[in-house]
Amino acid sequence: MVKKLLPSLGEFKKFAILTPLLVIAEVILEIYIPFLMSKIIDVGIKNSDTNYILKIGALMILMALFSLLFGVLAGKFAATASVGFAKGLRKTLFEKIQMFSFANVDKFSTASLITRLTTDINHTQVAFQISIRMLVRAPIMLISATLMAYTINPRLCIIFLVAIPLLSAAFYLIGTKAFPLFKEMLKKYDGLNAMVQENLIGIRVVKAFVREDHENEKFRKAAEDVRLAQLKAEKLLVLNMPIMQFVMYGCMIAISWFGGNMIIRGAMETGELMSFISYVTQILVSLMMITMAFVIIIISRASMTRIVEVIDEEIDIKDNSSSEDPVIGDGSVVFENVNFSYSKNEDNLTLCDISFEIESGETIGIIGGTGSAKTTLVQLIPRLYDVLSGRILVGGHDVKEYRLDTLRNAVAMVLQKNVLFSGTIKENLKWGNENATDEEITEACKIAQAYDFIQSFPDGFDTQLGQGGVNLSGGQKQRLTIARALLKKPKILILDDSTSAVDTATDSKIREAFSQKISNTTTIIIAQRISSVCDADRIIVMDDGKIDAIGTHDELLATNSIYREVYESQQKGVA
Repeated sequence: MVKKLLPSLGEFKKFAILTPLLVIAEVILEIYIPFLMSKIIDVGIKNSDTNYILKIGALMILMALFSLLFGVLAGKFAATASVGFAKGLRKTLFEKIQMFSFANVDKFSTASLITRLTTDINHTQVAFQISIRMLVRAPIMLISATLMAYTINPRLCIIFLVAIPLLSAAFYLIGTKAFPLFKEMLKKYDGLNAMVQENLIGIRVVKAFVREDHENEKFRKAAEDVRLAQLKAEKLLVLNMPIMQFVMYGCMIAISWFGGNMIIRGAMETGELMSFISYVTQILVSLMMITMAFVIIIISRASMTRIVEVIDEEIDIKDNSSSEDPVIGDGSVVFENVNFSYSKNEDNLTLCDISFEIESGETIGIIGGTGSAKTTLVQLIPRLYDVLSGRILVGGHDVKEYRLDTLRNAVAMVLQKNVLFSGTIKENLKWGNENATDEEITEACKIAQAYDFIQSFPDGFDTQLGQGGVNLSGGQKQRLTIARALLKKPKILILDDSTSAVDTATDSKIREAFSQKISNTTTIIIAQRISSVCDADRIIVMDDGKIDAIGTHDELLATNSIYREVYESQQKGVA
């Protein structure tokens, strides 16, 4: 698992290497200081040798200063390396998510991916910093201090040599029990984030329906679930410190008792006992540091597992592996016996045996009831999902033969949900073509019937949009997203119910502009209103994931009961 995370260090690798080296130097100097202290007591003070005391004292001060310097540098480099590691890890995860197909995104919830990019990476960053500093310092200090203590009095060392294995066994048992509990806690965090995200996105609906109390109660419950999950996990970890303190104080009492008796019998010098106690303190502090690191790493291990899950996720839609990338010559589309399932299960098909042909430049309407898989059908054309069986041809080639960027640059899709980003109107429009001229932007907006309302704003195309275009109406957002798609100058334009929020007159003007300005572009229009597709060259009627009929408006009125029923229901009350 760690091997998969370390490449994210990148340019900060040198700081991660220097930190342990500086820590080792710091520890070596610290370890030697108690030894010199014992010499001052047992040689200098005992023999009243002032020169020896001053000489050894000066050496101790010098070593302490260098130890301090190495410690400061180690802290600085550890912080630099850990922050750089977190930056690289976020970049790795974000870039991997950008490669995800819709199916990959569906596997992880949006809230879960946000938690992994924030909370989980923060936990991993802290664990990494501890690993290159505290987990280097503590074991080296433990071993070095133990060896020094052993050279002073091997018999007294038996006390903590017995205690260390007992502590290790206790910590191991606690860790194995706590890990799955922390993993479950992070799932609760996902649920909390999902609830908050949903609430903030729909805050206007919440206020319009006066549902603040309901949302507060949902949040309280989600927060309580996180609290209980965290409490359950940490109930085990709180045992670490009492166990550690019990052993530490027990060792100190035993050493003071047995060491004091040895001094009385003349088997040990006073300076040696003081030095020994200093080393025991270092040993116990090292154990405490290991315990603290142990707790943090237990928490972060669950986070690291979740991060690696994203890194290891197999991208199910990949570029054509061959060096050839055919040119998309026209906007023809062919479906040949296409079956599709979100679960990739042949017994649970969303689309079943879909076959039809669209000639380049045709305008095709798609109509059907909710859940008839209209959107799923068109999402297969730019390979937002891949077919389960059968094949789809665009421009005479299987879509899998194209590079993804080649295919998707030739297919502009206006999704059901109108997504705009913070920034100006012009910046949002240039998502369609970052090199678009002002003339091209103006032309696209006129076709989409967006130019007039943009000009009504004081700042025109430089008008700042709030997050998601909150300062625009639904119809205005739809027209901007259509204009953005037109700027791609695509071979195929797919409108997924993209004029539902505009009035029928504006809808008619958009369709008229399409027929005059982009007549060579294959246009596929999914709509709920018959009026939006009645002028199409052909209309596909979908029902329960299957094609029920294909024909012109007049043909379907005469032969297809589903189409006729929808038409008649929409004509009621129309003069």
